[in-house]
Amino acid sequence: MAEDFYQVDAFTDKPFYGNPAAVVILDKAADEAWMRKVAEEMNLSETAFLHKVGTDEFILRWFTPLEEVDLCGHATLASAHILWEKAVVNGLADIKFNTGSGQLVCRKSSNGLIKMDFPREEAEKSEVPEAIYIGLGVKLLFTGKNRMDYLVEVESEEILRNLNPDFTALRKLDSRGVIVTARSENKDFDFVSRFFAPAVGIYEDPVTGSAHCCLAPYWAKKLGKTSFKALQVSKRRGILEIELVDDRVNIKGRAITVFKGTILF
Repeated sequence: MAEDFYQVDAFTDKPFYGNPAAVVILDKAADEAWMRKVAEEMNLSETAFLHKVGTDEFILRWFTPLEEVDLCGHATLASAHILWEKAVVNGLADIKFNTGSGQLVCRKSSNGLIKMDFPREEAEKSEVPEAIYIGLGVKLLFTGKNRMDYLVEVESEEILRNLNPDFTALRKLDSRGVIVTARSENKDFDFVSRFFAPAVGIYEDPVTGSAHCCLAPYWAKKLGKTSFKALQVSKRRGILEIELVDDRVNIKGRAITVFKGTILF
């Protein structure tokens, strides 16, 4: 078999920034073992596989190099970007993705931003696992957990930026990963974050849309607002615009296609 794929940088408008995702558009559902092998070969934080099931409606699955995940923001953004860019979907039409986290709808605005309608994934306060104490090695202002990840707040953006995690310790967490956040020291942003998920093969994810489904309700309570501009301070960095609407989180971002290839096997 031969399948085209696209590599897209998400949550950025410049190549080689944001979070890279591979997007594979299929004619029909593919063998899961094959998708896992392709994702391992791509060695990106996520590879997205999608196929059409109705008018502007698709089945979408995401794989890390090690695991399938239930929710992924940047690879969803990348998938919507490619469907519109390659005219698989009319540029004015909404795209509906049926996923392990329900139906996710993407809309393109006139200014080029893509808005994704995602579920709210609030973290409940929890005890601090030993793996986080050892893995991060800094004072924590809050520790919580949702169905996917732990969420912790640290004292400052400077501490967040200087974290040098013990990934061997973090790999022992009973979760996908840990979201680390702090108030932004830059008035252009409300909060900053980093995301570590060594248990699923991602030491540090450059920009994590799904983490902001947890970060939005957390910072809404602390800041008394429902709209945010957030910065993920990884090496590649990424910018997200976020709006909390009841039990949903709208995440906006841009994307750019970097290259195209063909999977030969």
